[in-house]
Amino acid sequence: MGVGMGGARAIGIDFGTTNSVIARASNCAHAEMIAYAAPDGPTSVFRSALCFWQDEAFRGGLAHEAGPWAIAEYLDFPQGSRFLQSFKSVAASASFEHANLFEKRLKFEELGQIFLSHLMQHGGDPMKDAPECVVVGRPVRYVGSRPDAALARKRYDAMFAMLGRPVHYVYEPLGAAYSFASRLSDPATLLVADFGGGTSDFSLVRVEAPGAARRCVPLASAGIGIAGDRFDYRIMDHLVLPLLGKGGTYRSFDKVLEIPAGHFTDFGDWSRLALMRNRRTLEQLAKLKRSATDPAAIGRMITIVEQELGYALYEAVGRLKRTLSNDTHAEFRFADADLTIEADVTREEFERWIEPDLQRIGETVDTVLARAGLEADQVDHVFLTGGSSLIPAVRRLFEQRFGESRLASGNELTSIAHGLALIGNAPDLADWVVAEDDPA
Repeated sequence: MGVGMGGARAIGIDFGTTNSVIARASNCAHAEMIAYAAPDGPTSVFRSALCFWQDEAFRGGLAHEAGPWAIAEYLDFPQGSRFLQSFKSVAASASFEHANLFEKRLKFEELGQIFLSHLMQHGGDPMKDAPECVVVGRPVRYVGSRPDAALARKRYDAMFAMLGRPVHYVYEPLGAAYSFASRLSDPATLLVADFGGGTSDFSLVRVEAPGAARRCVPLASAGIGIAGDRFDYRIMDHLVLPLLGKGGTYRSFDKVLEIPAGHFTDFGDWSRLALMRNRRTLEQLAKLKRSATDPAAIGRMITIVEQELGYALYEAVGRLKRTLSNDTHAEFRFADADLTIEADVTREEFERWIEPDLQRIGETVDTVLARAGLEADQVDHVFLTGGSSLIPAVRRLFEQRFGESRLASGNELTSIAHGLALIGNAPDLADWVVAEDDPA
């Protein structure tokens, strides 16, 4: 079910690590979200997830769904399906060549095309009115220790080519900035802090009064590959993985050695966890269990991998994180027929776990100010967007730099797409587009 806007000139696509959103606009002043009649009710937010299962009735014998429908398919038959989430996080990774899905190997761009086709189909085909302009958001900095922006651009180009229209890439926080600027009536200097699933991105924009020849002028941007997924991993690393054998030992002949970190690294990363259910990995885990000094812990890991419990486990992690945004104390509980994990967690503990990440985020905020040649007191408004902007410790970081009175929030999951669609109608669109050789 789509939102009809007959004659929409531009669409904005926020292809996110956790969620994706599409907006349509016929002018540079008003945009509307595409709506989805999801299994759990109407929504404008489409989970960036894919589910695959074997079915000879489909081309190549591989059936698939995306978004809320992927989650529903997976929950109906978890052991007979493969569930992928946060796959955007490998866009700039040269080490990711393909995902093994039953007998198929799919490259990033193939996964992206499948996802995009479902995103469009369930949205009532936003391209059917042939919009003149497609604006796609991209991170200021991609996820990974050595992200390859050129590779990500190549993969994005291949993914979005299926839309049959030229695609313009704009930094995601600039989309949110343009959206927020539409609320302002006076000139101002605006900082947008966009906290996605994979990256935290920051952009400074000069906003002029309505009616100005150039309403918004980008000043500087900076980003870091730390955001919601990293915070989830901190919970996994401190709370869950020790119960699955991390920090444990195994016997090798007459020696007792620490269990290699590789399995736990994969287990703590959504882009790799769903791919662990393969014969080679399970054989390695079975061998490790036989030699482990705590075989029950490795057995719990095997149970999660074999029974495809990763989605439910990460949902429990996400619930804990969200609860701690509102309460100072929460219970972590993950329960299945063969496995139960319970623990009490305080907000103080969680903030201690993510403290190194917050420090690096703060340094990136300082970087964007330095690039624009501005001091914190020269910023009039700070717009916090994205799910992790609701974490108290994240908000406190900005309160300390800019003061509570200058902070604003709202439309945390839709502001980027809204602004991207508006930018698509702006006369100075070219000034917002990211150059192909941008090294960020």
